[in-house]
Amino acid sequence: MATDITDRIVATYVECRGIHHLDHCPLPSREVIIRLIDDLYELMYPGFGRRQNLHLSNVEYHAGALLVNLHDTLTEQISRALKHDCETRGNNRSDYEHDGQKKAVLFLEALPEIRRLLADDTQAAFDGDPAAVDTTEIVFSYPGLYAITVYRLAHHLHMLGVPLIPRMMTEQAHSRTGIDIHPGAKIGRRFFIDHGTGVVIGETCEIGEDVKLYQGVTLGALSFPKDDAGNIIRGSKRHPTLKDGVVVYANATILGGETIIGENTVIGSSVWLTSSVAPNMVVTLEKPNLRIKGSGLPAGGNSIRTA
Repeated sequence: MATDITDRIVATYVECRGIHHLDHCPLPSREVIIRLIDDLYELMYPGFGRRQNLHLSNVEYHAGALLVNLHDTLTEQISRALKHDCETRGNNRSDYEHDGQKKAVLFLEALPEIRRLLADDTQAAFDGDPAAVDTTEIVFSYPGLYAITVYRLAHHLHMLGVPLIPRMMTEQAHSRTGIDIHPGAKIGRRFFIDHGTGVVIGETCEIGEDVKLYQGVTLGALSFPKDDAGNIIRGSKRHPTLKDGVVVYANATILGGETIIGENTVIGSSVWLTSSVAPNMVVTLEKPNLRIKGSGLPAGGNSIRTA
């Protein structure tokens, strides 16, 4: 029986070619990418990770050891991703390791500036959340900061032209936090996601500085343009633009590549938007009618409507 099942499964490897990778060239490793994120998080927030008792007299050694390991790991994983991408596109080359190392070094050189961005994001979370005791609590426990951290790292790899790995990184953050940020999105300084669960930020979103999102916000596509053959045209602007200072409250949905939310505009909870809004506006739903039922109502009544 086992032989028969094996033969039938293997037959599907020929039949359904899009969901296997049977090749001598290995893909980037999911487990290695997760460890890579952990090492990068340790480098961005020293003392908050695996290694304790760090101080200025030993942190240089600690950071140096992490960087050496990150260089080697990134070079190997990026080389694998580049080779797979080129072979998929039918563009075979022989210098994947050289290109992988070059991109790894460029990425590592950008880490100081990425860390400055993250310091601004952390301060924005503290300034924007009265429940926060200090920035230590934010770094240790806020899922929004974790998702933003992984996004900023993945976004830089994306901008360097690294395939596959940036999406693996942000989907790992998505699985951990419930926050889905595509690495292709463009997000300005001092970005804060409060609570976070259910937030979706699409690939072609453009978000300015000092923007704040609450849980359940979707910045998505309204429709997908197609060519004459009915295939989706990829690479077009499909997701909205939020200018500086925009605040979007819980469960609001903003869709469309031509939708622009102007500076300092506030989008209220559960609003559905598919068109642009001018700067300095407040957009809310009209107050709904509620019906209250129960035995605790005044005598002679079985329900109350409220506006």
